[in-house]
Order: sequence, then structure tokens, then C-alpha cells
Amino acid sequence: MISHEAGSVAAGTGTVVIGVGSPLMGDDGLGIVALERLREEWRLPPDVELVDGGTWGMNLLPVIEEAGQLLIVDAIDAGAEPGELVVLERDDLPLFLSMKLSPHQLDLGEVLALAAFRGRLPAQTVAIGLQPAVVELSAELSELVAARLDALLEQVLARLRAWGHQPQVGPHQVAESAELIA
Repeated sequence: MISHEAGSVAAGTGTVVIGVGSPLMGDDGLGIVALERLREEWRLPPDVELVDGGTWGMNLLPVIEEAGQLLIVDAIDAGAEPGELVVLERDDLPLFLSMKLSPHQLDLGEVLALAAFRGRLPAQTVAIGLQPAVVELSAELSELVAARLDALLEQVLARLRAWGHQPQVGPHQVAESAELIA
């Protein structure tokens, strides 16, 4: 289930930070772990929305298309050294649509490609992550990736500041009403 805070960001004006990945597959859960750290440790302005995207694929399309700026936090396999910081700007993101055996095989690349095809992928879109070391059945990040989590969060916060937001130390305030997208 994707948690989407109702009314927290007006369509096309705010910043959406989506943490994606599977928390049951080791370093693939990085985006979810990073999102939780942002919620627990940082107070973000009302025009910044934190979305737990998990592995929800196409259900993220309306969230992505309504964003003014989009920041995706994920484990990113760029063929780099494990734990290395990876930043992919909009034009560098792997956008593709391909033949699938099942609609359940959609991944974030296809969702971004569809948003771009529809002309609704935000101009300011970036994916920030770490090169995973271990992607296998585990509820924990590898030691190498966990040790680089602070560096990842600093890069995320730096991008939010560059987009004009002023994160403050303290827990994120969640809107009282919540809309669930499933």
C-alpha cells in the first residue's frame, strides 16, 4: 500500500520524495530505510511530500505526474563500487517500455517512461541512491551500504535545499488526513 498524504502538495507545485525498493531484499530496501530516516530526523516544509513507494510500480504514476519536482531514493545498480553514491538526473534515468509477460512485472523505469511519454514527468527529476552490495533475502542493509546512509541523506537534503526547501532537524510532520492508494 502506498501512503500518500492528502492535501500536502498541490499538483505540479511541490516536491515529492519517493523511497522505493523491497525491504525484504537487503540493500534493495535502501529507499525505504532512507525515507524512514528522513521522517524520523528531519522536519520538511509542507510542500515536500514523503511517499513510501515500496515496489508499487504503476500505482506511483499519479504521484509522479502530480509532482513539481521529483526525487527518487533507491538502491541504484550503476555498475559502481558497492556503497558508491549514484546520482542520475532526469536525462540520465533509464526510461524504457518493454514487452512483459505480466502486468505485475512493471518497474519504476516503465512508470517513469509512461509519465515522460504522457509529457508529465517533472522537468526536475532526479534519482539518488547507493550502489547495492547485497540484494538477497534479508531484512537488513549490508554493512557497507548502511555505513553510507548518512552520505546518501546529505545528498538528498542538499538537493532539497537546491530546490529552495529548508529542511530542519526534527521529525517530519505528517498531514492529519491520509489518502491510501492501492
